[in-house]
Amino acid sequence: MGKDVIIACDFAGKQETMAFLEQFQEEKPFVKIGMELYYAEGPAIVRELKVRGHKIFLDLKLHDIPNTVKKAMAVLSRLDVDMVNLHAAGTAAMMEAALEGLTRPDGTRPLLIAVTQLTSTSQARMEKELLIEKPLPEVVLSYAELAKNAGLDGVVCSPLEAGAVHARCGAAFVTVTPGVRFADGEVGDQVRVTTPEKAKEIGSDYIVVGRPITQAADPVAAYRRCVKEFVG
Repeated sequence: MGKDVIIACDFAGKQETMAFLEQFQEEKPFVKIGMELYYAEGPAIVRELKVRGHKIFLDLKLHDIPNTVKKAMAVLSRLDVDMVNLHAAGTAAMMEAALEGLTRPDGTRPLLIAVTQLTSTSQARMEKELLIEKPLPEVVLSYAELAKNAGLDGVVCSPLEAGAVHARCGAAFVTVTPGVRFADGEVGDQVRVTTPEKAKEIGSDYIVVGRPITQAADPVAAYRRCVKEFVG
């Protein structure tokens, strides 16, 4: 599997998103559409970016009863995105239902990955607020194994955990890792972070990078730096 950099297009609407992407004349970056942009613009923004030639990670983190998630995934599969996700905490039954809903009549489907623990979650927060007292790395690996056994393609996890996930779930099990910052950049609101170069070394398959690219003085240069450090 080739490694790739996914730009998190965490913008408020279409105008801001298009203005950002217009700066890329030579590349068609893989982009992530999250809740803010999707809820503002709906499926139309997905279709427009696909027409423009971008691969899309639709980051909506579904988490509901199995039947609801199955029906929602059936709708999302018609958007022809490349990757979608859900919360592993929704249980194996929900993940299996999601996979069923996402699979088209011809057997094709986007990659389906599960969120283990958000990169904003720390051990202290997990214990105090979620009442999960196991060590965070152990929780991540357990959720990853649950996702693999449910038939999913991979997980969203911290880049710090990518190597351990591969060791537990196999080299083909995809790791998509946010929480990536340049060595000379700001950490922001994430607590489990590393650099593109280190993420490559640990074993991330995809890195999701937002503000270090989208808020850079020269986003194209920042993207290219990221690709150089991560992909080589």
